[in-house]
Amino acid sequence: MTIAPSGSSTNASDLLTLACWMAGDFSNHKQSFANPQLFAHIHIFFRPLPFDFFSAIGFYSEQVYDYDLWTPYRQGVHRLVDWGDRIYIENYSLKDPVLYAGAARELDILKTITPNSIERRYHCSMVFVREGEMFRGSVEPGNQCLIPRNGHQTYLISDAEVTEHTWTSLDKGMDVETHEQIWGSKAGPLRFEKQESFADELDAVSALC
Repeated sequence: MTIAPSGSSTNASDLLTLACWMAGDFSNHKQSFANPQLFAHIHIFFRPLPFDFFSAIGFYSEQVYDYDLWTPYRQGVHRLVDWGDRIYIENYSLKDPVLYAGAARELDILKTITPNSIERRYHCSMVFVREGEMFRGSVEPGNQCLIPRNGHQTYLISDAEVTEHTWTSLDKGMDVETHEQIWGSKAGPLRFEKQESFADELDAVSALC
C-alpha cells in the first residue's frame, strides 16, 4: 500500500479537508475548448451522501459528457476511511445504475440510493496522501482492479490530484497479459476546475469547509 512520502502527513482533519474539496461539480471546459480534438467536455460530480448511509463520509459520483447530462458514462459510490497516514476511498458500483442517472444533480434521485443498491469493488480503492496544498492519490497496488473492455481483460491504473478548486485525473486500462494500454486517455490527464461546491451538504462537517 502507498505510504506517505517523507515530510507528508495525513490526519483526521485532512480527511475532512479532502471531503470538502471533493464535494462539487468539476468541468474540464477550458481544456476541452483549447484542445477539442483531444478532450471532450466532461463533468465530474461528487455529491455528498447522508452521513448515516455509511456512518461515515460518502459520495455518489457521476461522469458525464456536457452535451448529455442525463446519460452518465460512469457512476459510483465512495466511502472515505481514515488510515492515519493516508486516506482510503472505498469504491462501490451500483447494481442498476440507470435507475440513478442524474442523481448528482437531482437530490430526489440521490435519496433513492440505498446501501442495498451498491456492491463493493474490491481491489479498486483509491489511496490519497496530502502533499502541501494538494492530495495525491492512486488506485491500490497489485493490478487487481479488473475491468473487461473491448474484448480484453484489463487492470486499472488511476492517478488523481485534488486541490481546493481543481481535480486532475488519468485513468488507463492495461491488458492483463501484454500490459498494453487498451483504453483511457493517451493525450494526458483530464484537468477539471470546480464550478460549484456541494460542501454545505456534508452534514456537520460543512462547518469545517
